[in-house]
Amino acid sequence: MEPQQERAGVPQSPCPPAPDHGGGFSPILTVFFSFLAIASMMLIPSSSNIKNSLSILHQVPEGHVGVYWKGGALLKTITDPGFHLKMPFLTEYELVQVTLQTDQVRDIPCGTKGGVMINFEKIEVVNRLHKEYVYETLLHYGVHYDNTWIYDKIHHEINQFCTSHTLQQVYIDVFDQIDEKMKDALQGDCTHYAPGIEIISVRVTKPSIPDSIRRNYEQMEEERTKVLIAIEHQKVVEKESETKKKMAISEAEKNATVSKIIMEQKLMEKDSARKQQEIEIQMYLAHQKSLADADFYRVMKEAEANKLKLTPEFLELKFIEAIADNTKIFFGDKLPNMVLDQRLLGNFLQNISSKVYSEIGMGMSDA
Repeated sequence: MEPQQERAGVPQSPCPPAPDHGGGFSPILTVFFSFLAIASMMLIPSSSNIKNSLSILHQVPEGHVGVYWKGGALLKTITDPGFHLKMPFLTEYELVQVTLQTDQVRDIPCGTKGGVMINFEKIEVVNRLHKEYVYETLLHYGVHYDNTWIYDKIHHEINQFCTSHTLQQVYIDVFDQIDEKMKDALQGDCTHYAPGIEIISVRVTKPSIPDSIRRNYEQMEEERTKVLIAIEHQKVVEKESETKKKMAISEAEKNATVSKIIMEQKLMEKDSARKQQEIEIQMYLAHQKSLADADFYRVMKEAEANKLKLTPEFLELKFIEAIADNTKIFFGDKLPNMVLDQRLLGNFLQNISSKVYSEIGMGMSDA
């Protein structure tokens, strides 16, 4: 027997088993540790590799897609914006922007054709990676694909451009063409080797040149400005002279027009007076013609009346009246040889009638 049983002197009953309190707390501890893990992962910065490895739940913002690596191998899984799950430690993810983005390439030194060193402080390249080409682009060129096809390419193309042009051409003459040349060069290579990259535009800032050359250009620009001012002044003077000339021509044309109108008015007045005079002459001629016609008609009627009057009886009457009007009276034994013979009287009357007819005929011919 055991000593304790011997000291008690009585048989002891077996003790009941102690309650297992740990089994009730295990679900609570699981939730608590899970909450701590999620909170710790949310508190870790997004750029941290620790969060990338440990995170289970991650967010893809709008304008981006999520790409994943498992054991260093790029997966074909591409996730859209939203919340997504991944295996911690085994799967890593990166966010890739698929909207428009602007890459700024700074401090690009280059040497011109004449050996002058210049520096482009900043060149901006607006580009976009198409979503359907994300896997292929990252598979060949990695997440930092823009280092290969934008940053390094800009340096190369700018140096190629500078070595084939003089400082005058780069700085002034063809500077406005650099944007399009860079865009075409970048897009050409991207289309051939990385078709998912689209170059929207390229903005090139004015390069910095040595101070001595810059002062020369400034002086040249000042002289050019003076020349331009002189040319513009000459243009203004010529314009003023031309304006005065046009005003003089306009005034002369106005005067000529007024003179022409006055002359036309006078001519119209003269023409009206002439037409009025012609009308008056025509009226006078018509009146005279009417008078002449009336006289002619009267003479004709008188001639016809006289013709009707020339009868032997009327002529004998006129003869007697003519003799009767003779106031001379002869006395004596012998009178003048005036024989009142019918034959002589007839001859006398015939002569008188012939004279009358001849006078009438002459009057008619005059009319």
